[in-house]
Amino acid sequence: MSSPQSIEVPDALVASYTRNGGEDERTWIARLPALVAKLLNQWELERDGGIGSGEASLVVPVRRADDTRAALKLQMPREETTAALIGLRAWSGDGIVRLLDHDPESSAMLLERLDGSRTLASVEDDDVAMSALAGLMARLHSVPAPEGLRGLGDVARDMLASVPAAVGALRDPEDQRRLRGWASAVTELVGEPGDRLLHWDLHYGNVLAAEREPWLAIDPEPLVGDPGFDLWPALDTGWERLHVAGDVPRAVRRRFDLLTEALGLDRQRAAGWTLARLLQNTLWDIEDGRTTIQPSQIAVAEALPRH
Repeated sequence: MSSPQSIEVPDALVASYTRNGGEDERTWIARLPALVAKLLNQWELERDGGIGSGEASLVVPVRRADDTRAALKLQMPREETTAALIGLRAWSGDGIVRLLDHDPESSAMLLERLDGSRTLASVEDDDVAMSALAGLMARLHSVPAPEGLRGLGDVARDMLASVPAAVGALRDPEDQRRLRGWASAVTELVGEPGDRLLHWDLHYGNVLAAEREPWLAIDPEPLVGDPGFDLWPALDTGWERLHVAGDVPRAVRRRFDLLTEALGLDRQRAAGWTLARLLQNTLWDIEDGRTTIQPSQIAVAEALPRH
């Protein structure tokens, strides 16, 4: 079995935790090699490839005792990690990576191995790619939401409470007007937040090629709410590709039409909840010190059906 010294944590993951975190984050990163070694022994796993990482997680390709391929995923225990576990159990591999085992103490997950080298972004025809994503999204939304997850109503109310201060942080009066308009759309919808199980971050990069199905979703951030709140990552995905196509508003509208039709959504409600995502993104940007609304957020907003 691997020793702690043989497990090197990627520099990008170390930087992410040390740049954005405090003492707890630094301690977790320092202990990560030993934790990986412990779990390899605990689950009788053998390393089977190079270590990968995302912004917040370490992924170790492994083989189980029966020689099946899997992936060991470690992320610092947080509310999002617990939510992901709840969602993965509820979905049980239907349209999404399958959870094979879980370590309660560390929140580590043993997951079905997918092809990390091939995401849905590799499909050149955007309609084909978006149709595949929409099919997965429809399946994820069809599963009853389990207990223990945050609700969109609470998220939306928290956003609305932050709007007055955020408006004052924006320099451009036109941006201030936009933010108030998006908040107004959310105010109209907040009383009916929905009850579906949402992925919250389903875009081309979070759909990988697989063996048991052509494509499967990964990295959910489960939330209970209206399916319209799940559309923005798909509308925004592969932004460079949209620019190459030459007509960004038309491409976004095409995606919106395809998604709402595939999911059977009311277009106006879906547009309103998509504005809620733009509001949320902008509030996060303002928290990080930004004083303008990102052009990509404005482009998506302007491409949506008007209320």
